[in-house]
Amino acid sequence: MSFLQDYAYYIGAFGLVLIGLFTILSRCNLIKLIIGFSILQTGINLFLVAVGYISKGTAPIFSKPGLVAENMVAPVPQALVLTSIVIGVAVLALALALAMRLHRLHGTLDLRRIRELKW
Repeated sequence: MSFLQDYAYYIGAFGLVLIGLFTILSRCNLIKLIIGFSILQTGINLFLVAVGYISKGTAPIFSKPGLVAENMVAPVPQALVLTSIVIGVAVLALALALAMRLHRLHGTLDLRRIRELKW
């Protein structure tokens, strides 16, 4: 197999993390900032799943008693990603609710203008 096929998941995760970081650091609109955080979280989740992936591996719950542990996929990264997705949805909902409240209060979502209004 080629290098690109072997590490496609890591390259995709790294790409999503970079896109999320770029969006967070370069945008002043609060909605775009929240989207950047969501993309960053997706990249981290993909990385965690890629770490626990084994080619042609089986889930530990479906394994036979005599099966070697080398062929089993690690369940811990999958559980961490599932927990991360649930927490991420809650944080995303809270961030969007705060953005709506901020827009109602100040009439803008531009963080530079909100900072100016604060002082």
